[in-house]
Amino acid sequence: MRTIKISGARQNNLKNISLEIPKNLITVFTGVSGSGKSSLVFETIGAEAQRQINETQNSFTRNRLNHIGIADVDKIQHLNVPVIINQKRLGGNARSTVGTATDILASLRLLFSRMGTPFVGYSNVFSFNNPQGMCPVCEGLGYTSKIDTDQLLDLEKSLNEGAILFPTFQPGGYRWLRYTRSGYFDADKKLKDFSKKEWDLLLNAEEHKPAHPDRSWGKTMLYIGLLKRIENDFLKKESKEYHKRKKDLQKIIVSGTCPKCEGKRLNEKVLSCKIKGKDIAECTALSIEELLEFVRSLSSRTAETILNELEKKLENVITIGLQYLTLNRATNSLSGGESQRIKMVRHLGNSLEDLLYIFDEPSIGLHAKDLDNISQIIKQIKEKGNTVLIVEHDPDIIRIADHIVDMGPFSGVHGGEIVYQGTFANLNTSAGKTGKYFSSQRTYKMNPRIGVGSINIKSARMFNLKDISVEIPKCVLSVITGVAGSGKSTLISKVLPVQFPEVKIIDQSPIAGHSRSTLLTYLGISDQIRKLFADANKVSNQLFSSNSKGACPNCKGLGIEKIDLAFMDDIELPCEVCNGTGFNPDVLKYKIKHKNIAEVLNLTVEEAETFFKGHDFVSYFDLLSELGLSYLKLGQRLNSFSGGEMQRLKLSRELKGEQNILVLDEPSTGLHPSDTERLMRILNRLVDEGNTLLVIEHNLDIISQADWIIDIGPGAGKYGGQLVFEGTVSQLLEDKTSETARYLRKHLTC
Repeated sequence: MRTIKISGARQNNLKNISLEIPKNLITVFTGVSGSGKSSLVFETIGAEAQRQINETQNSFTRNRLNHIGIADVDKIQHLNVPVIINQKRLGGNARSTVGTATDILASLRLLFSRMGTPFVGYSNVFSFNNPQGMCPVCEGLGYTSKIDTDQLLDLEKSLNEGAILFPTFQPGGYRWLRYTRSGYFDADKKLKDFSKKEWDLLLNAEEHKPAHPDRSWGKTMLYIGLLKRIENDFLKKESKEYHKRKKDLQKIIVSGTCPKCEGKRLNEKVLSCKIKGKDIAECTALSIEELLEFVRSLSSRTAETILNELEKKLENVITIGLQYLTLNRATNSLSGGESQRIKMVRHLGNSLEDLLYIFDEPSIGLHAKDLDNISQIIKQIKEKGNTVLIVEHDPDIIRIADHIVDMGPFSGVHGGEIVYQGTFANLNTSAGKTGKYFSSQRTYKMNPRIGVGSINIKSARMFNLKDISVEIPKCVLSVITGVAGSGKSTLISKVLPVQFPEVKIIDQSPIAGHSRSTLLTYLGISDQIRKLFADANKVSNQLFSSNSKGACPNCKGLGIEKIDLAFMDDIELPCEVCNGTGFNPDVLKYKIKHKNIAEVLNLTVEEAETFFKGHDFVSYFDLLSELGLSYLKLGQRLNSFSGGEMQRLKLSRELKGEQNILVLDEPSTGLHPSDTERLMRILNRLVDEGNTLLVIEHNLDIISQADWIIDIGPGAGKYGGQLVFEGTVSQLLEDKTSETARYLRKHLTC
């Protein structure tokens, strides 16, 4: 059998492991969070495969390719060209849509150029990114934005007093000088006393050279009205300045549907071209399944090839469970799971063979019914002669493996080893946590709690919800289920908070904060730890911050130095002055319990529990361990956390509250089944302390342990939005219409 041979893998916590992975088969990598799965699959195998393929390109091309990093491994033999499909959100700006990301819009544009009447031009004119096709008013965005001067200006102040409230226009700033030194205004005059002419000059003047500016006015400097300057500097083409000041801009910008194109993004001429009474914008507003129905209703000898191609692409999107999406949906609004599946679509139609496909938890965000489709896609990819590697926790995906590599036995420093390697059939004989899960008996809650009062959602009609009313019992654990796109998140995360503002939503979104924010700063105990160092060494506590006096003078506290090699790859190296710690080397001589501040920040939560035993703040570490986050490091940056880790970190703040209504959106994301058990203990404790928990979830182990089930469906998009079932798990198992019931019955008998 042909294999990929890995020798001496030491990335992160990997303990110098060597193994062989069979080619042309599906290998699933399992293990608890932090056991080393991703370190082996993505940061070792994926990184080395990507590096080697990149090196076959010229330097100009190489600089524009994806880079994962350099793997810490002795050698890897017999690698294939990699296709890495991760959960990183597609992102993009307002011009990037599902249609552009899947290439379906390109086929649809071609169809309109061939079948649409009247003929208005070739396929490019049907693009809202093309000057010939875009609406002239909104420039293809579908919305217009204007600046709210009430939020931008304080009329009770003068320019000298800081009347312009937007950052970078504060007194003394270079943009502020363009107005105070233009010669047009008395900088001590309050804006409310400006004449109509002064007001117009301040806000709307076209770019020109002022007649009598201050002496310090540069010879080539031009004057332009404040609104136009903000537009040019911050709003046009979403510049770097736009991204820097996004939050500030949101305060002064009022957006609305473009009055000219009514949100369709295209100009009148392009929209006059129709097929069967529909223009291209109306087609992109249909759900994928509705668009497929429309395409199938068309017939044309000349466009037969295009119709067939379009039909195939739309069928692929439906196969991966995204039939509820529309082509005009912005990619930056997609979840990580949706983004990963969109990336999968690109590979379903190709005929390439002998590639190395790497997937990162393709089960995320999917109901068990949707997982059947994903499993079939993965098998199709393998059957073309490709090698598939999957990092996964979901039992249904693990079951399709031809080969399994179980990492562990635990997380962090206690992981990084191979616990089991072999077939799924023999996995249950393994002593590891994954093996124990598959050898254990499945159970469900037979004696659920009884609710005390209820929360009544009335007439929910948002998006695809069909005017449903739902009664949710208080002081119990309710799980809201349904296939992806059924409307469950809309009901619980959007409608519920509007009708009951006291609800707390604990989701997977990033925590707002400084890019240097760490686990310690989030927990709010970094000052206490700095004080311990300061008191023990009789020095200022500011020395123990890499953002303050303790920062390394060379790298300014970052710990790395970037070396720009022009067209070659930028290289990031540990700072040679501080050896990557971010601290001034002089600070590292100060210690507590024989460890300096850099060594303390490198401790895992589990290690910190022992190191700081006896201190009040250790209770925070205990909570994180209960939530399965014991492998995180104290100095780890928040921007490196996964969505699931972020959600559990937020949950740690709620563990001491009571009588709250808490909503959790898929808290099992990224969790091994053994960690899911720990999570259930936490959730039950929260309910026992008087809280009401509403959990949006697909995980069948969590569903089986609920007090109350609310199932939304029956399908996705227009086929969803109805209340399919409400009741206990025992009652759900007797239901003959719910898809969740069907898969839960199957799960409990496996």
